[in-house]
Amino acid sequence: MSDRVYSFPPVAAADTQVLILGSIPGEKSLQMNQYYAHPQNAFWKIMDALVGAGRHLQYHDRLARLLAHRIGMWESLKSCQRAGSLDSAIVAASMEPNDFNAFYAAHPQVTHVFFNGGTSATVYKRYVLPRLSQEFSHIHHQRLPSTSPAHDALRLEQKVDARRAALQGSGVLA
Repeated sequence: MSDRVYSFPPVAAADTQVLILGSIPGEKSLQMNQYYAHPQNAFWKIMDALVGAGRHLQYHDRLARLLAHRIGMWESLKSCQRAGSLDSAIVAASMEPNDFNAFYAAHPQVTHVFFNGGTSATVYKRYVLPRLSQEFSHIHHQRLPSTSPAHDALRLEQKVDARRAALQGSGVLA
């Protein structure tokens, strides 16, 4: 039997320009009540290399560092049924997307959305884009390689380079 899991509230400020979207938190993240809490997930290593938001900082300080660079985080899904942590275990019929119309209305500075892997991008394309208000059609969307330990086809340096290029293109990194 799959359990229903729920995403966290968004991490965003009034001037957030970039939104990084996962699919839904994994078991370790849910236990710790932190985005990307699994120690093998490369997210915080990458953010450390790019903006100094690594695991050497307390979690709230990492979030503050991201926000200082106008980078926010959220999940494509508000809730779903899933056994374990893998996106492949999500029960498709149970997917409930987050309300991006409300989010973008409250965060009008968002110009770029970067998906942390394929599931987040697929969910957004299938469940969010068809219902997204035309007033948000200017927002640029781009899939980036997953930081999950389940997806290690690329080396860490390649994942850092992909995110660096994306963040430079968005204007939040020089």
